[in-house]
Amino acid sequence: MQSRRDFLLQSTLFTTGSLLLPSFTYASFKAQQYGVQLYSFRTEMAEDAIGTLKQIASLGFKEIETARSNKGHYYGLSPAEMKSVCNDLKMNLKSGHVQLDDNWQQTMDEAAASGQEYLICSSMPSSGQTVDNYKKVAEEFNKAGEACKKMNLKFGYHNHEYEFESENNQILYEVLLTNTEPGLVHMELDLGWVVASGMDPLDYFTRYPGRFPLWHLKDMDLNKKESTELGKGGLDIPAMMAHRKASGVKHIFIEQEEYTINPLESMKQNMAYLKKFS
Repeated sequence: MQSRRDFLLQSTLFTTGSLLLPSFTYASFKAQQYGVQLYSFRTEMAEDAIGTLKQIASLGFKEIETARSNKGHYYGLSPAEMKSVCNDLKMNLKSGHVQLDDNWQQTMDEAAASGQEYLICSSMPSSGQTVDNYKKVAEEFNKAGEACKKMNLKFGYHNHEYEFESENNQILYEVLLTNTEPGLVHMELDLGWVVASGMDPLDYFTRYPGRFPLWHLKDMDLNKKESTELGKGGLDIPAMMAHRKASGVKHIFIEQEEYTINPLESMKQNMAYLKKFS
């Protein structure tokens, strides 16, 4: 009997194939260098940043994305120290989750010193689930993108679930996409939160091609709306990977916020699962 996931995958490939034109297979990609969002190891990074990075490197991760902590953007390390440790472990400090706030210049200065490429705003800088607020935020994002560009950095935004709410039949995330400059605001699409909101990432790949140079590859238990190990939730990962070229993705960061085991063992499972797509 055909599973629901197989049926959805087959249907998706038929309905989007003419638009996405996936004239390639999994094997046609070079081995993907996966990254990890360090929020997945938030407790461990706070207790022993260097030791945890060594464990992460041992799993085969090649890129790192940081997250703000109570010890700063780099878990008590200086930007230069974070860069050095990652380099020694043959990992690339690529991106970091930050807030767009009054300390923005310092945040950019730190990112430049760390050698990272992206600064990703991890949540809406102002409250208000309205079209007008999202247009206002889009202007702020364009300005932040301009400031980053002057420092050879790239600015971006990471979604959660609430951006897919609507006002006056307008999906707020789409207001953000429409009113931000693609060359200044680089979207990091959290695939788990997209499906948790009831939306389809492939639809966004089709309608906004090339807008998503970064992903959070996160599988979701759609009943609990919690993340889980890859392949165990409601995200159709084979379909995502088959159409990653259409999305414009360059960097795929694995993130898992909740665990049935522990971060290290869960990430071992995640990396083993992803081998089929390399």
